[in-house]
Amino acid sequence: MSDAKRPDRNLAMELVRVTEAAALAAGRWVGRGDKNGGDGAAVDAMRELISTVEMAGVVVIGEGEKDEAPMLYNGEEVGTGTGPAVDVAVDPIDGTRLMAEGRPNSIAVIAVAERGAMFDPSAVFYMRKIAVGPEAVGKIDLSKSTEWNIRSVAEAKNIDVGDMTVCVLDRPRHAELIAEIRAAGAKVRLIMDGDVAGGVAAASDDSSVDMLMGIGGTPEGIITACAMKCMGGEIQGQLWPQDDAERQKAVDAGLDVDAILGTDDLVKGDNCFFAATGITNGDMVRGVSYRPNGAITRSLVMRSKSGTVRHVEARHKMEKLREFSAVDYGQGDTDA
Repeated sequence: MSDAKRPDRNLAMELVRVTEAAALAAGRWVGRGDKNGGDGAAVDAMRELISTVEMAGVVVIGEGEKDEAPMLYNGEEVGTGTGPAVDVAVDPIDGTRLMAEGRPNSIAVIAVAERGAMFDPSAVFYMRKIAVGPEAVGKIDLSKSTEWNIRSVAEAKNIDVGDMTVCVLDRPRHAELIAEIRAAGAKVRLIMDGDVAGGVAAASDDSSVDMLMGIGGTPEGIITACAMKCMGGEIQGQLWPQDDAERQKAVDAGLDVDAILGTDDLVKGDNCFFAATGITNGDMVRGVSYRPNGAITRSLVMRSKSGTVRHVEARHKMEKLREFSAVDYGQGDTDA
């Protein structure tokens, strides 16, 4: 790729407009119990706004085959078609159930990297993961035991194992992992969904989470890898086929399902961007707050090349949004 085609300007400042739009559209569905309605609204808003970003993007991680989505699907071209050629990973709502039930930590998220940089997981939807912040880079190994990893990270962070908090998705498949974490002497923080937010929390200075462990979505793992690049953290992953048919699909696609993938395997290079906007209140960012004349969004915006992490609070006037957009962002008077 020539220098002229590299994403050298800070695309993240444009991408945050995309996640803000998705969060505003999804915000009116918070607590209504309708996952599909909220997700559809967020997808529509994200797709409209992403078309205005000056880039030649291809969706590598999208709504995809898993969700049988007609928009923001894997392989879809997004952006204006001019500017840098990039891979795009999107999740209009990371935590659709959290949004539908009005629970914390639902976010709209997008990540961008140079064309060809993002790992293509093919049809393998889940992976084993471990993610940590800058202090513990080089101190994790997915091939070793849960106890070894916890003690290694505790030593790297210069804290007692008893003060370690490990974030884990609350799933039946994690019963053994949870028992191992507790047996090692660490604390478990269970989350219903949204392990992108969990991974970011593990790398954040002001979070009580020290590690993310467990089996979660492969797309979320790649998006988290972009965040780790920006924050100086580390993620390791291993594909976790759900059955023999999915395993065979991975093998046919040339993937090694036994390989342990590092941050650089999931996202190559050091020129990626990450933006996330809160839909509901969470550890990473607060959710959308509606006011009589508009709404407030809070976002996290990052770029790996500069290592810059920005917290952005934006105030939106609904009549202005509707004037320039076909998306119905809704309006209310509650703090999501």
